[in-house]
Amino acid sequence: MDEIITHKDAPTVLTEIPRYTAPADPAARALGRPRIPPLNLLLLFLTFLTTTTAGAYMNGEEVPFLHPFLAIAALRSGLTFSIPLMMILFAHEMGHYLTARRHGVEATLPYFIPAPLPSIFFIGTFGAFIRMKSAPRTRRSMFEIGAAGPWAGFAVALLAVILGLKLSKVTPLDTSAGGLNLGNSILFWGVSRVVLGVDPNAVNVDLHPMAFAGWVGLFITALNLLPVGQLDGGHVVYSLLGERVHRTVSRLCWAATALMVVVPYALGYAFWAGWLIWFVLVFFLGLGHPSTIDTHTPLTGTRRIMAWATIALFIVTFSPVPISFVSPSPSQQQQQEQLDPQSPGINVMDRMPLGRPDFDKPDFKLSRALILHA
Repeated sequence: MDEIITHKDAPTVLTEIPRYTAPADPAARALGRPRIPPLNLLLLFLTFLTTTTAGAYMNGEEVPFLHPFLAIAALRSGLTFSIPLMMILFAHEMGHYLTARRHGVEATLPYFIPAPLPSIFFIGTFGAFIRMKSAPRTRRSMFEIGAAGPWAGFAVALLAVILGLKLSKVTPLDTSAGGLNLGNSILFWGVSRVVLGVDPNAVNVDLHPMAFAGWVGLFITALNLLPVGQLDGGHVVYSLLGERVHRTVSRLCWAATALMVVVPYALGYAFWAGWLIWFVLVFFLGLGHPSTIDTHTPLTGTRRIMAWATIALFIVTFSPVPISFVSPSPSQQQQQEQLDPQSPGINVMDRMPLGRPDFDKPDFKLSRALILHA
């Protein structure tokens, strides 16, 4: 109907129907100036300390905390690992936090989680998180809050990987020494291939601590983008495909975390036992997703494209066997014992239950040289 009615007695019913177009996401309420709680600062300091200690252990340093001056000198060697890793975690969480505030959603500042005993929990942290205290109004705002963290952390992690690989050492392939093998995601393999100029599965690469921090960042990105529950990937799937599809995908992904252990174990292939921890963790965190105030308005245009791009980011950063340990060959272990009779010939990594070793696949190797001496 192209005719425009201007008579003062013209019916106005059609123009009085309220229509929700969601051109913007108005703030639910004005947010006050953020205050940094002491607990957040304490956790930040402790996590920086544990990740730096973990980095020092990777470089073969003992950290005698009972002797502060010696401890400080030893901790300096761990900064090349802890600083890029903390920057990745900080970028990820602040991506969530700043985007939440932009959409008027009240959220806490990041809580960093230090890992005790860095010699065992070898990256020194269990990550970080923020908590939203109010619900996003639209699926669009939910998507932007959920996706901002992974993309921000990914950008810093990618930079750390590129710079760290340039500082890494490439040696001829030799699996006899054993070591900690890092699984190759599509992205990490591709970046390594370009930066190193060789196939990373055909050589040994003694990763520089910065490159290892970048690898951890990509691994954290993939874990957060698992399309389940209220993880970042769950937010993206809910925002893009709606509640019903999210419920189905979430349950399938939860089951897959167990199948990635059970099926390879039954067939005799390598697996990562950590997926069983995620199977239990996801169950207790919940498989559902809270509804936004507006549940019907879908993502459109650029945001829809970015949502699919975020799913693609999960695919290229995901590794089904991210970590495995390959024991040294008997001759190599005997030689090590002869060189150092006071040492059991193993390092702290040997005591970690990292799943069934895969002797046939070299993967991307964080070798003994890096763990102890690099």
